[in-house]
Amino acid sequence: MHKAPQPEFAKMMNHEINKAFRERLARGGAVLMPGAANALAARVIDGLGFEAVYISGAGLTNTYLGMPDLGFISLPEIAQHASAIRNVTNLPIVVDADTGFGNALNVTHTVRTLERAGASAIQLEDQVNPKRCGHFSGKDVVDLAEARSRIKAAADARIDPNFQIVARTDACATHGFDAAIERAEAFIEDGADITFIEAPRSLENIRAIPERLSGTPQLINLVVGGKTPILDFSDLDGMGFGLVLYANVALQGALKGMHEALAVLKSDGRMDEGDLVASFEVRQNSVHKDFYDDLEKRYAAD
Repeated sequence: MHKAPQPEFAKMMNHEINKAFRERLARGGAVLMPGAANALAARVIDGLGFEAVYISGAGLTNTYLGMPDLGFISLPEIAQHASAIRNVTNLPIVVDADTGFGNALNVTHTVRTLERAGASAIQLEDQVNPKRCGHFSGKDVVDLAEARSRIKAAADARIDPNFQIVARTDACATHGFDAAIERAEAFIEDGADITFIEAPRSLENIRAIPERLSGTPQLINLVVGGKTPILDFSDLDGMGFGLVLYANVALQGALKGMHEALAVLKSDGRMDEGDLVASFEVRQNSVHKDFYDDLEKRYAAD
């Protein structure tokens, strides 16, 4: 029985991707990780040579629902997008799963669901449910015991030992920086592989994160227009961060492009190929149409 040719992006098994991602983080040196709100963005990220891709809950909520990041996205919707993105890339996928959608039992289900969908790591946070964007005002966090139960349940639920748990704390905004560090330390004890202190506001605090949590990879989230100062990747790498996240640069860039191209279409009544839009050829290349053309020819009836 012959085996159909497979595109390069479909050749690796999840456990191979997860193992390689864990080993990459263990080697040290920061990974620059953009977010993708859909599979097309993930293809572009892959094609540009990035090492990992992030599925942003905020990005999905904005793109898929047209709503703000206030806890509207659900587990089935996230799993659907994770599966679609896994289908088009061999990159490790870090999936934002908000609070895990409930208590420790819900977290167990969330981890199992997203691991099967192709995630390489799952991010869980300690906000109350429903959560809100980490760079919005009005956040609150659950008590430490409940937050720790989420991380313990996640660590126990994974099937692949190389599937990683990213433990995020929003306590910096509500309880102060030292409390956020203490929570991150507790999460590491509970089985977190990577910790993520959301929305530090000063250079001093940013520098302190990898210093005080050395031995565990640290993720820093740089939100364009958000509360954390934007620093050069090389500086963050030198500080010892493991993951430098730009969760919604692709989304914000696409949104700016849509506004500009559609404004011209509205004013001029026509649109030709040019600086405002990708060419038809670039669009088809981005979705690997040539591969599917070859596949169609392979199975065409004589």
